[in-house]
Amino acid sequence: MSVGLVTISYIVATILFIKSLGGLSNPESSRQGNYFGIAGMAIAILATVFGPQVIGTGSVITIMICMAVGGSVGIYAAVKVKMTEMPELVALMHSLVGLAAVLVGYATYIDTNTSFVGAEKTIHEVEIFVGVLIGAVTFSGSLIAFGKLAGKISGKPLLLPARHFLNLALLVGSIVLGKWFLNVEDINVGLIPLMSMTVLALLFGIHMVMAIGGADMPVVVSMLNSYSGWAAAATGFMLSNDLLIVTGALVGSSGAILSYIMCRAMNRHFLSVIAGGFGTEGGTPAAAGSAEPLGEVQPISAADTAELLKEARHVIIVPGYGMAVAQAQHTVFEITKVLRDQGIEVRFGIHPVAGRMPGHMNVLLAEARVPYDIVMEMDEINEDFPNTDVAMIIGANDIVNPAAQDDPNSPIAGMPVLEVWKAKTSIVMKRSMASGYAGVDNPLFYKDNNRMLFGDAKKMLEEVLGHLKG
Repeated sequence: MSVGLVTISYIVATILFIKSLGGLSNPESSRQGNYFGIAGMAIAILATVFGPQVIGTGSVITIMICMAVGGSVGIYAAVKVKMTEMPELVALMHSLVGLAAVLVGYATYIDTNTSFVGAEKTIHEVEIFVGVLIGAVTFSGSLIAFGKLAGKISGKPLLLPARHFLNLALLVGSIVLGKWFLNVEDINVGLIPLMSMTVLALLFGIHMVMAIGGADMPVVVSMLNSYSGWAAAATGFMLSNDLLIVTGALVGSSGAILSYIMCRAMNRHFLSVIAGGFGTEGGTPAAAGSAEPLGEVQPISAADTAELLKEARHVIIVPGYGMAVAQAQHTVFEITKVLRDQGIEVRFGIHPVAGRMPGHMNVLLAEARVPYDIVMEMDEINEDFPNTDVAMIIGANDIVNPAAQDDPNSPIAGMPVLEVWKAKTSIVMKRSMASGYAGVDNPLFYKDNNRMLFGDAKKMLEEVLGHLKG
């Protein structure tokens, strides 16, 4: 394949990637967006493998074998990984992008065929150093995020003494090593500062994500998505691959924008998220204190819940991570279908940070075939709660906490929330009275118009569905 044909292929792939991002911005066009992305990636891979940079039949065969192995792993993951485990899978995929950037950086530096001199040599080495730095941070940080999301590592933030000075020391150390790296002529000697920086970057990624609490994990996933994009762009600079640069920049910038949107949805500053310390591991009882609401909760049965739903004209369902854990989305769809068949208006209210990753609830509802037109974002549906007969909260906590508006001393004060307490009746489905990932109690549970339906979400919803059909 000639250089001109490769360039044209890269341009077509770039256009398809941009159209893919555009399609993924809307649930109704997300399937088409995925197809655009698949087509663009297929064209990019073929153009690269059969382009002039890959020399010899042996190289092509080696690449094909590696692609077969990697593709098999990808297909296995796509088939076996549950939708509820998607956040962990996304974090793991980010780590592989970071690892690839590190390996490409070392391979590019060791490559004896490069003949850069003067300013070109300096620029090339800066690309290598920055690429390895970003890649190492992304790799280790994503692995820690995977551990937290999978429950293998506690979601409680690890707050070491003088942790900010520790981060600063790691950063200064990397800069010093970078200056040493750029002033070295011998490759063997240059590997010393490069490897030392890699160790510091790995430690920085570990410490950064360990210090972030469970409540900020959706932002962390989005942030690591951005990091993986910049790592890919850095790899593109190292390999002089324009398509990789463009694609990495698209992923990096879109991830950064999404991180900003997520932070705004939580009333958090991005630097505050990086500084860490917000949120505890899920399922811990809320700490008692002067701000703890007074009163008693009012339990409700599945049968009474069904009766309230039957008598309602307007219902809003607010899904949370509890729905994902119980894998109750299909039962939720069946309930929605029964109610709509009876002429009851049913809609869904989605908070931007519900679940463990951006769009987590949207993905689960789409999997259960819930119609896109009744799935509403927080800003679209919040003003409708006063006219809602029943607001049904399935495993959500912090995103429906009125303390965000009423208690200026609350850790989540100022965070935009779904105002479910304004409905005539709210029903909260939870296993227990445990707090959410922010580690604060929820006054909603004690309000006069609120009822608590305790138990496993899927089991209780199946009971509700049985009473609705009966």
